Formats: sequence, structure tokens, C-alpha cells
Amino acid sequence: MKTEVILIQNIVGLGGESDLVKVAAGYARNYLFPQGLAVPVSAANKRRIEALKKRRGEREAHEYNTMTELSKSISKLIAVLQVKTGDDGKMFGAVTAGMVADQLKTQFDIALDKRKIHLEHPIKALGEHDIELRLHPEVTATLKVRIESTTPLPAPAAAPPASPEAREGAARTESRGHKRTEREREEKPPAEAGEKPPRPDRRPRVPRPAKAEKPAPAEKTEPAA
Repeated sequence: MKTEVILIQNIVGLGGESDLVKVAAGYARNYLFPQGLAVPVSAANKRRIEALKKRRGEREAHEYNTMTELSKSISKLIAVLQVKTGDDGKMFGAVTAGMVADQLKTQFDIALDKRKIHLEHPIKALGEHDIELRLHPEVTATLKVRIESTTPLPAPAAAPPASPEAREGAARTESRGHKRTEREREEKPPAEAGEKPPRPDRRPRVPRPAKAEKPAPAEKTEPAA
């Protein structure tokens, strides 16, 4: 059996102040009325609706302003969560909305219902992640979360120290190199002052054939008289 009641306070999933809603009679009688969350519908109680609507408007405006300011603050924060990982860097388990809410409270003293932290799926990778916060029906924020590992990275293996024989062999090799360089420097004759280095061989020039001389023109003879 259903009965109509007037809500005195906001009830998630049911309504806000001044709303007329229908609920089970037993739920109203055993819970809503004793807790002062609702009153039966009557002429006297209906007159209270305007006052409830005014109070509701003031409360919603205050919540909107508060969440707007909180959104601006959260967008500048980085929540750091530390988790355990294996030697391969993979996390044990995952980071949930509840863990993010706890870290906000611990690190920044921000109390936020985990239901306002929207995760499409739990975080299972190290690094930085952007998480959407639904602070109000009209206000959202983006929180940057950094997941770090508390497991120390394995130290790189140190190179074994060289044996005395290896050090002695390296010294001999270096000494031979110095001696060979000195010998080559001594054997190379010093260049005389002003002497130019020889030019690389050039292709020999092929002499051009001499031009044939033109025959002299024959002298003209006078005819006999």
C-alpha cells in the first residue's frame, strides 16, 4: 500500500525538501516519520511547502557555490598513492574510488563521497591518471592521481673487478701503443723549411699535333712579248 508524504529533508534516490512523493506505508510509518524526514500530507503540512522550497533553494545554491570552489582547488592538486608491485613493475591489485577518497582525506583533508569519484574501471597501472569527479549535478572536476610503487627497484649488477693478470695485460698493450707512436714519430723525416709537400700525380699532358703549314702561293709569270 502506497501513501503520499512531504519530504522535510533531501533523501538520495527519493527527492528533496518540499517534494511530494509516494512511498510504502510501512516505510513512511516506521522510518520516515520517526526520523523526521517526512510528514503526512495534510492541509497544515501543505502550508509548509513554500517554506521548505525556500530552504531547499538556499541549500542548493550553497552546495553549488561550495562545489564550484572545490572544483577549482582540486584541479590544481595531485593525489599520490603508493602501491606494491612485483619485480616486473606490475601492481598487486588495483586502485579504487574508495582508495582515492581516502587519499584525498589523508593528503588534503578533503572529505568526498566515493560515489562522486567516477572511475570507468579500477586503475591497474603506475603513472599519472586523470579522474573525473562529479561534485554536483552542474559541477565536475578533474583530479590528477599519481600511482607510485613502494617496491624498490633491483640494483643493477656491478661489473666484476678486473683480475691482476687482466690489468697487467692492459698496461702492456697501452705501453706498446705509446712506444709504436714514438718510433713512428722518430722515423718520419722532418720537413725542410719552405718545402711544399709533393702534389699528387697528375695525368701526363698529351701534346697536340702541330698544324700543317699552308703551301706558299705560286708566283705569276708574265707572258712573252
